[in-house]
Amino acid sequence: MGAYQNRDESADRLLRRGLKLGHLQLLALLERGCQLGMAAEALGIAQPAASRLLSEAERIAGCPLRRRDGRGIQLTAEGVALARRAGRVIGELNDAERELSEIAAGLSGEVRIGAVTGPAMDRVLPALRNARLSMPKLRIQVEVGNSGELAEALLDGRLDLALARLPDDRSAALFDVTPLSDEPVALVVRPGHRLLSMPELAPADLLDYDWILPARGSILHDTVQHRLERLGLPAPRVGVTTSSFLLTLALVQRSNAVAPLARAVASRFAGGACAILPIELGISVLPYGLMTRAGAALPRAAQRMAELLVQAVPDAPGID
Repeated sequence: MGAYQNRDESADRLLRRGLKLGHLQLLALLERGCQLGMAAEALGIAQPAASRLLSEAERIAGCPLRRRDGRGIQLTAEGVALARRAGRVIGELNDAERELSEIAAGLSGEVRIGAVTGPAMDRVLPALRNARLSMPKLRIQVEVGNSGELAEALLDGRLDLALARLPDDRSAALFDVTPLSDEPVALVVRPGHRLLSMPELAPADLLDYDWILPARGSILHDTVQHRLERLGLPAPRVGVTTSSFLLTLALVQRSNAVAPLARAVASRFAGGACAILPIELGISVLPYGLMTRAGAALPRAAQRMAELLVQAVPDAPGID
């Protein structure tokens, strides 16, 4: 412990002796080739004051930091060593000032966003592109999940913002919500599916095949069931239930199953991993919104990201 204390005391000895930022600024200017008069002018002080500042630095360092020759004042080896480190300190402080300004302006820092699948495609992607252009130093974390998971993450402080819906089991008083849009749903199948070649596709034709749906009680599952009921159709055969978009897409590709997906998502993969059925059943999930914790004071970076999410114009399908 004694050796550590000695090293620590040695490290801050210059500060305890009175080394100040003004000493460092003067030494850094002299090391860059400025004469004392020029350095004084750069610091906004008179030359005699700069001379006293340099004398103070020598007293604090305990060794000569300058010598005079025919060209004026030159730094000694000790002066050069201290001046170079002084320059680094000033550079770090300048960087710190810039970083603080960037954080205050929302140009730096970290923002944690959550989104359900459709808005992740429709709004998060274009907002991310704009953020990378206007705030290149901002670190952005994106979590995709269902509304219940995202609401929980908001309340736990693991997310700053979420594009989601208010879960039925949560009080609206816990969140501030900016309504944004509903979420149209498309029905997808694998490319080459028989339903794609039918000249007059009817809703009842879809029920000849298994469907892939999220679990009962989920927003998408219940929305699909209620819409089919309103159309006078029975519930579809559900071979697999999953909330995973990737598993849904993989199952669609490898079977004759029908799956409902957010149209924003389906449009991204149409013509490749899946095909959108040319039929409109009028399925649309309840509107989602931009959610934050009620009364939360968002950092400027998160505020700016929220603005980009609200202003985002959905990308055209298939355009990156």
